[in-house]
Amino acid sequence: MATVGSCGTGSGSTRSMATAASMNNVTSFQRRSSRASGTDSGGSRLVSIAGTRPSVRNGQLLVSTGLPALDQLLGGGLAVGTALLIEEDKYNIYSPMLFKYFLAEGILSGHTLLVASAKEEPANILQELPAPLLDDNYKKEFDEDVCNQTPESNIKMKIAWRYQLLPKMQAEPVSSSRFGHYYDASKKIPQELIEAAKWHGFFLPEKISPALNIEPCSLTHGYVKLLQFIQKIIYEEGFDGSNPQKKQKNILRIGIQNLGSPLWGDDVCCTENCDNSHSLTKFLYVLRGLLRTSLSACIITMPTHLIQNQAIIARITNLSDTVVHLESFIGSERETNPLYKDYHGLIHIRQIPRLNNLICDVSDVKDLAFKLKKKLFTIERLHLPPDLSDTVSRSSEQDLAESAALPGPGCGMMAGGKKHLDF
Repeated sequence: MATVGSCGTGSGSTRSMATAASMNNVTSFQRRSSRASGTDSGGSRLVSIAGTRPSVRNGQLLVSTGLPALDQLLGGGLAVGTALLIEEDKYNIYSPMLFKYFLAEGILSGHTLLVASAKEEPANILQELPAPLLDDNYKKEFDEDVCNQTPESNIKMKIAWRYQLLPKMQAEPVSSSRFGHYYDASKKIPQELIEAAKWHGFFLPEKISPALNIEPCSLTHGYVKLLQFIQKIIYEEGFDGSNPQKKQKNILRIGIQNLGSPLWGDDVCCTENCDNSHSLTKFLYVLRGLLRTSLSACIITMPTHLIQNQAIIARITNLSDTVVHLESFIGSERETNPLYKDYHGLIHIRQIPRLNNLICDVSDVKDLAFKLKKKLFTIERLHLPPDLSDTVSRSSEQDLAESAALPGPGCGMMAGGKKHLDF
């Protein structure tokens, strides 16, 4: 525009005006877009929702599971519109912790919660959520756990020097302003955070009347009631995008506890050939359809170790997006094995979804273990101590002593015919 304002009369002015016009034609698209971006506040940019971030791989919107280490294993977090299936450990000790971390993360992020259970009242579950570690508290708590470790664990093994170059799992807490938070398992979430949170509860015994005449259906009555409740919340509060006038968008976090257990009226865990063998899989199919068409993410805990029919387990895995299995050492031989004394169980990533691409973000870390410290639940790479027993195929102490006693001309030369280097 400066060239247009400075032009005069004559042929020189004509050329300058033509030059300015051509420059305007070349850069007009950029100038219009810059003005539009100033008035339209971004136009086609991604909508910013608190507690979310886009995936660096496929642009899918992600939410945190409440465990930054688990987010790292799942490719950055749990994708919005998907379900995370937690296969419960045998005694159901550690899987409820992952369930509560997911809900606690939703409260800190300002998301709406939907808690469904057939065992505990949702209000009581919220009261048992862990307390977040904010500001400088997370550093102090983490330093205390590091100082409480045994001196033997702080000694670096020289025999495993090459493992120091491998990438490590994220163990140290990060700032509370970043994606995901850390929590203190020994403390409960402050009451003011629960009161400020928006949540909906579904307690199965309160939804079903004993005198109710249930019509024969392919789904159990508990599953039908739960699906109707989830659908009602999604549609009424505009999580499906049906209310475009609502400027502030939010995420619905759904938590379903002990799905498939007899408490839900399902006999899939009782017998191998049950009458309602397809009830659970149909529920997951309909639930996935609701998740795909809304701004919601779901976590489900299920006692798959009680399901005797392996075909049903395979269908459940296929109908779930992300599957994580917890294997506790309690009651097994590994509990007393000194090789696993620093861990409480193993964690297996059974399945990771393929969203908007042909491949999934599979972590290169296969051997994963978890341990519950005094205050933190951590997921780490499984490191076993080196095997220093007598059965290891290496030179005996007597051969090493004989080779050391014989004089050698220098480093790298054979000493007395022995196949040992003389250092």
